[in-house]
Amino acid sequence: MAQIKWTEPALNDLNEIAEYIALDKPSAAKKLVADVFKSIKRLKKFPESGKKPAELPETSYRGVVSGPCRVFYRIEGKKVFILYVMRGERELRNFILGDRDNEIS
Repeated sequence: MAQIKWTEPALNDLNEIAEYIALDKPSAAKKLVADVFKSIKRLKKFPESGKKPAELPETSYRGVVSGPCRVFYRIEGKKVFILYVMRGERELRNFILGDRDNEIS
């Protein structure tokens, strides 16, 4: 079973998204956060279940979609590092994943 490791920047991403949603509907923000954590929890048993991002097919990164969010991660041995959380309508930037990946290496 894999161990899930959230990076601080990824937690900050999720927090910023939730804070923005909470301005209009706090209950929706709470549900969003709970749904994201639930989606990520399955990676403990199935770390390779996330898809490779269409924008970056030749990378070692994978992603999970949870509601309006896309969550990107990398597998290293028995650890899953959550690197980046973004709104689904935003464009993925490779340099962001690379920068965050360097923080855990």
